[in-house]
Formats: sequence, C-alpha cells, structure tokens
Amino acid sequence: MLHLMRLPWSNMAGQFRSFQWDPVLIIAQIIAMVSLWYFNLGLWIFTLDVIGKFDLSTEQMFTQSDLGLYEDSGRTNIIAYALNSLTASFLMWGVVGRTKQCLDFAATIHGVHFFACWYCFGYVPVTFWWWVTNIVCVALTTVMSEYLCMRSEMKAIPVGMGPKVDL
Repeated sequence: MLHLMRLPWSNMAGQFRSFQWDPVLIIAQIIAMVSLWYFNLGLWIFTLDVIGKFDLSTEQMFTQSDLGLYEDSGRTNIIAYALNSLTASFLMWGVVGRTKQCLDFAATIHGVHFFACWYCFGYVPVTFWWWVTNIVCVALTTVMSEYLCMRSEMKAIPVGMGPKVDL
C-alpha cells in the first residue's frame, strides 16, 4: 500500500536534470517575476510618456482604453508593453532559467495582469487591442526567454584529459 502513496518526483535522484518539487521556490519566482514585470512596465511607460510628453498615470498599466493604434498614447503604451516583454525575457532568463518553465511563467504573469485589470476597473477587459497586445506579449516573452534559456542550457560542458577545468 505504501508504494501507491509515493509521489512521482520522489525517486528522481539518479536521473539527469532531476527536478525536485519546491513550491516555496516557485511561489517566490512568481512573486519576483510579477513584481519585476510591473516595475519595468511602469519604467517603460514613464520613459515613453516623458519622451512623448503624454500625461503620466499609473492607470495606463491597467486600463484597456489606453491601448490601441488610433491614438499616439495608445501606440506608445503598446510599444511599452512590447519593450517590457523583451525586458521580462531577460529577467525570466535570470530568475527562472529553465526553458520548460518559460511559457508557464509568461502565462502566469499575464494571468495575474488580467485579474489585476479586472479588479481595478470592475469588469473583464473586452477591447480588441487589449487582448491582441497581451497575447502577442505572452508569445514574445515566451519565445525570447526560451531562446535565452535554451542557449544557456545547451552550452558545452568542457571535458578534457588536460589540466583541471574550472566550471
């Protein structure tokens, strides 16, 4: 009966790249990534608003009416979201560092953002540009962070018969 209660990840000691379930680490990574994502989004929006001489507001992060191609401020916010996706890719490479988890974290970040927008304004975002911007940003963050993580994971491990190699 005890063998039925064994968890699937409990006997992974001899496998390559064994992964032990660590919920505290995962929750800490999620909190770090969401915090860094919002911080950098705020920096990008602030920078582009100062350059474009638009009104500064924290609502630009959560409102759906400030995203669109028909106004200069909407285009600026879309550019800020795209730049934030690239920044988040590099942050995910540093914080998460695993190719297999990049899509999970990108979707989690934008899922938290969806619920934050819903909470702040009391209704689910319904505009076309809000959804297009966020879906494209999830894809951009995922692809770029997977590329960066994969390059790190695929680095050759130096093995030689000569002098000691510093890993």
